[in-house]
Amino acid sequence: MTGLPLPDHALPAVVSPQEWEAAHEAMLLEEKELTRARDALAARRRRMPMTRVDTSYRFVTSQGEVGLLELFQGRRQLLVYRFFFQPDVDGWPEKGCAGCSYLADHVPHLAHLNAWDTSFVVVSPASPEQITELQTRMGWRHIPWFSLPDDTFSRDFNVNEYFGLNVFLRDDHDQIYRTYYVSARGVEPLLPTLSMLDLTPLGRQEDWEDTPTGRPQLPAYRARRHDEYPAAPH
Repeated sequence: MTGLPLPDHALPAVVSPQEWEAAHEAMLLEEKELTRARDALAARRRRMPMTRVDTSYRFVTSQGEVGLLELFQGRRQLLVYRFFFQPDVDGWPEKGCAGCSYLADHVPHLAHLNAWDTSFVVVSPASPEQITELQTRMGWRHIPWFSLPDDTFSRDFNVNEYFGLNVFLRDDHDQIYRTYYVSARGVEPLLPTLSMLDLTPLGRQEDWEDTPTGRPQLPAYRARRHDEYPAAPH
């Protein structure tokens, strides 16, 4: 994925500074439209109805067992990402799903999210000991990560296969509600690497993209665990 050939005809056109400014201004108009559309979608999402969560779910760590309410850590909102880490994962038990590992690398310093009265946790069917070992080896100890002792939570919230993100809200009486769910490419907002690549002329370099002829286009979903990329040439 490094040093791919790029013939001259595949490079962007070279123009004068004035022509570049004009093209940039035209692009900014479309980008502002996208920003407004994204804001409108977020506003619609904030107006989504919610549904009560009355089942008592269990989550386990090496320190013991907790319920869904404890995952909020006293905050108002909670995001729960189901990380695909179980026996049918390639590389089990030393490795978790490559795509989920890619996402875990992007989890920010959670103090920023917590400051907005929101908690983030990860859950997996693996044992607490296996989770701790994976966290330590991959540098993810800053992520609150819980073991799922059974498949009840996964089944009830559409994450019994692979991965997904659920959002919950609690009221002043500690009643919990489910407000949102997303999976597949819907989790891309959590992956700033993709947003950064989208700003470049080569883009994500994947074969589904609409990109000029001659530029790199390799099979999609090429993200790997961060310790599995080939070394860059010297």
